[in-house]
Amino acid sequence: MISSPIDEIKNRLDIVEVVQNYIRLQKAGANFKVLCPFHSEKAPSLFVSPARQIWHCFGCGKGGSIFNFVMEIEGVEFGDALRILAQRAGVELRRQDPKLKTERQRLYEICELACRFFERYLEGSKTGRSVKKYLLKRGLKEDSIRKWRLGYAPDSWQGLSDFLAGKGYSREEVVKAGLAVKKEEDKSFHQRIDQRESASTSYDRFRGRIIFPIFDLNSQVIGFGGRILEGAQDEAKYLNTPSTLLYDKSQVLYGLDKARVEIRKKDFCILVEGYLDVILSHQTGFENAVATSGTALTPYQVKILRRYSENLLTAFDMDVAGDTATKRGIDLAQARGFNIKVITMEKDSDPADIISKDSKKWRKLISDAKSILKFYFNNAFSKFDKREAEGKKEISKILLPVIKRIPNKIEKYHWISQLAKDLEVKEEAISEELKKSPSSKFTDFPVIDEDVNQLKQKTRQEMLEEKTLTLILKSPPVLNLIEEKKFELFTERAREILMSLKKNPNFDLKGKISPESLDFFNYLFLKADLETDEIAPEKEIQICLREINSLQIKGKLDEISQEIKKAEEAKDSQKVNLLIQRFNQLSQKLES
Repeated sequence: MISSPIDEIKNRLDIVEVVQNYIRLQKAGANFKVLCPFHSEKAPSLFVSPARQIWHCFGCGKGGSIFNFVMEIEGVEFGDALRILAQRAGVELRRQDPKLKTERQRLYEICELACRFFERYLEGSKTGRSVKKYLLKRGLKEDSIRKWRLGYAPDSWQGLSDFLAGKGYSREEVVKAGLAVKKEEDKSFHQRIDQRESASTSYDRFRGRIIFPIFDLNSQVIGFGGRILEGAQDEAKYLNTPSTLLYDKSQVLYGLDKARVEIRKKDFCILVEGYLDVILSHQTGFENAVATSGTALTPYQVKILRRYSENLLTAFDMDVAGDTATKRGIDLAQARGFNIKVITMEKDSDPADIISKDSKKWRKLISDAKSILKFYFNNAFSKFDKREAEGKKEISKILLPVIKRIPNKIEKYHWISQLAKDLEVKEEAISEELKKSPSSKFTDFPVIDEDVNQLKQKTRQEMLEEKTLTLILKSPPVLNLIEEKKFELFTERAREILMSLKKNPNFDLKGKISPESLDFFNYLFLKADLETDEIAPEKEIQICLREINSLQIKGKLDEISQEIKKAEEAKDSQKVNLLIQRFNQLSQKLES
């Protein structure tokens, strides 16, 4: 009998499918493996067990059930992970008292309602219908407008805020969702609206704009981008939701919720700059396109993309001789081991313009994309005369830092050789100058967890207990070599598992040990699966037992030493003699 929504969700969802929604898994015997998305590594150390329905990273130590995985990868609390997985599993959670809902959940609801509000105005208002005609004229199809949930924000100061207030949300919550602006943040506000409207404490952020909802990986609305209508030149062309509890533009890639399956399938991602670029690319058949939404590529976005593919095609306007944020973002991806190609477009054109005029041309540009190094070489050599000494110097100044960032030594040598050939100089000269070339530190980017998270240091006792239990799981008969009186040598969790294994030789401990011990037991099962068979498990387990026994004796000797010290300070000679006698007995036992 299923006792709770948690059990029902676990019963309906397979951990492999859940994890596959985020990262590409490779088969590894009965299990699956993958590069861990929670720390940087070169060899896969995260394993997923279909049999035990758990995951564990042997590099950073993180692991657990589907709930732990979603909490880690989405950066959410358990309640939000429960809601995400319940929605995926089709499990209805009991309705909560609105007052008890988490702040995140209320913001999700506000964003969803706002999205519906904007959709309704695009379809139902006179201005909205003319905006829709404009979108259709730009090449968008009706299906795309619906799929991407495009909308229109009416040109009123508090239309959306009033609508949301009528649904039971406070104006402060609407501000927190990034959909309204407090008046004190805009000193010119009072000069632009009438007295009746100024009674409120805030006004709508998006007014008279085409609205592009921004989604998280579960296709939930977390923010919005607003584009001005043609001819309205007195304001910024694009306006985005500011950072909120749900939305941080440096950590979001527009369209990734719809693109990730195709990125994984095609094993490359097309990276563009704007909302329309993404939508039209998808409409043309390239559903592996995402956008940075007006920002340079950030370390967070690089880390997210790495979950799906390490092959990138960029459609950015880049000047390799400049030090732009866009170039630094691409350089960062290159330094992280991405294989990067550049889609070369005509000046002042973007993917949306190209696709709306001739979608076949966009397809050809993608197939003709050059590797990032070829692009840099062509660009640098087109700017300077390689026959002149000064030209050679300027070309090398551009290309040497690019070559230096290549992590693969064989590939790096190839480009050193190519540069020497093109500049008609010796390879030794290029190699010497490469050593002098400054290394990029990417100082403009915030530092994120790129180094391997160190495992929590396990004690010798914990390591020996794990070894003992994995030996039992791999060779069940060795359990009989451990007398029950020796269970006292083990810590509480390991002792509980040993006692249960004695009573349940089929090793089915679900419901028979505590949830914490069951999690540990499942982890041990996965570890036992991955370890190679021991030549002599009987001998190994005897060694483990002897070592655990020795640790116990050493611990008692340390305690007696402290007691002897205290007895000597108290000048209690009788107690000192008794303790020394006990110490000698244990020392002999340890030696034996």
